[in-house]
Amino acid sequence: MKFEVLKMENITKVYPNGIVANKGVNFSVKGGEIHALVGENGAGKTTLMKILFGLEHPEEGAIYINGNRVSINSPIDAIKNGVGMVHQHFMLVPSLTVAENIILGVEPQKNGFINFKKALEITQALSEKYNLNVDPKAVVEDLPVGMKQKVEILKALLRGAKILILDEPTAVLTPQETEELFNQLIQLRNNGHTIIFISHKLNEVKQISERVTIMRNGRNVGVFNTVDISEQDISKLMVGRDVILKIEKTKSKPEDVILSVKNLSYINEAGKVVLKNINFNVRKGEILGVAGVEGNGQRELVEIITGLRKPDKGEVKINGHQINYLTIKKIRELGTSHIPEDRMTYGVAADASIMENLVSDRFEKREFNRGVFMDIKKINNLSNQLVKEFGINCSSPNQKVKMLSGGNIQKVVVAREFSSNPKLLIANQPTRGIDVGATEFIHKRIVELRDKGVAILLISADLNEVMELSDSLIVMFGGEIVAYFEDASKVTEEELGAYMLGLKKQSLEEIRRVLYA
Repeated sequence: MKFEVLKMENITKVYPNGIVANKGVNFSVKGGEIHALVGENGAGKTTLMKILFGLEHPEEGAIYINGNRVSINSPIDAIKNGVGMVHQHFMLVPSLTVAENIILGVEPQKNGFINFKKALEITQALSEKYNLNVDPKAVVEDLPVGMKQKVEILKALLRGAKILILDEPTAVLTPQETEELFNQLIQLRNNGHTIIFISHKLNEVKQISERVTIMRNGRNVGVFNTVDISEQDISKLMVGRDVILKIEKTKSKPEDVILSVKNLSYINEAGKVVLKNINFNVRKGEILGVAGVEGNGQRELVEIITGLRKPDKGEVKINGHQINYLTIKKIRELGTSHIPEDRMTYGVAADASIMENLVSDRFEKREFNRGVFMDIKKINNLSNQLVKEFGINCSSPNQKVKMLSGGNIQKVVVAREFSSNPKLLIANQPTRGIDVGATEFIHKRIVELRDKGVAILLISADLNEVMELSDSLIVMFGGEIVAYFEDASKVTEEELGAYMLGLKKQSLEEIRRVLYA
């Protein structure tokens, strides 16, 4: 029988703004199990794990590891107690090699200098021991996402982690990479490691975990054997109501071309060809999905369309207007809305209020601006309406955005962009890191916008999302379009994954035949 390796007892965390993130939470994990932790954004699961890893400090409660009460005031304390954490956004130095990243902070020394030969040997031995095969000499920025994740796991294992927290570990992985990760997690479990698996993908929770703890509104609402509870029941306990997990939409009826991309190429600052001869159209009343492992040109494509970068070759037209040399403001005035991949850098002003962020794209309009003075009453009314309509969990619209959970920050971005009456919506990872309830809401609103005649370009690393939402679908690999599917419903996850990994590629004739049919 498995013993209790971790117990968190009566954990309470209140932030300075009065928001109660955890209230009397009890959480325990058995040695040698994969234990899932799920909940809505703002439910308190990330805060709970940050407390366990020493990134946050509770007002009340106790932590026991192997039956002993421990004090964890920093990540150093957590590591000393055998707790490691792999964050959703990797904490790697892109310009360093795999070996240099893995030994960072615990560098082997020789004659007062770092012993790089020893670092390579340590990395190779660790990689072989845990069957997490990586090239110690490879530069991290050149690695695919799945390989970077292995580096993060190896970093934690080198530092003696016996309890490993994985935060949204499959968010950007293909089905093949996810399957490989799960095999590696099972092997770690079989070797006596304990895994805490945080995810919003309930099908994966069912597949990989033995037990699941569900949180809602800062409390633990139940611990279940995973085999005894359905995805529907998990989502209902998370959200407090029934959630429609299947995206419901009618067949699209596309009309005129709104976004036209022709012969687009881009070379980055390092001289690397990131986009190569990209061609596609997005029509009114259509969702065109872009699938691909991150780092294959999707980000640069979006940034060119939205004015954040300029192309080296080719043209982009919105509503017949070439936008290659237009400002971001002018592109938005053509009816473009943009949900950016990086919400904190491009989506919000973190130190500004929710209200200020919600009107940041329209405060110059006469509706809200009386010349010298702003129409505060109208701005307040709009902000309150959007907070309510999009379910933004906050104390008031005057609350600073940086005090919100990641999912609620995403809702602020989505509320602003969806309410701007767009003709073209660029949705880049629109539901990344958010819960099933918020995801259901955003998916429904995207379909509603499509049905109202909005042209939508959807970029997502979530295969279920991109396959179910998209009407048509393109796949990017190595900066090129390697496949085009006129009907997204007719492609399987496995087939899509093969194109995403570069294992398959349609001919130019096949792509052109479908694109220009």
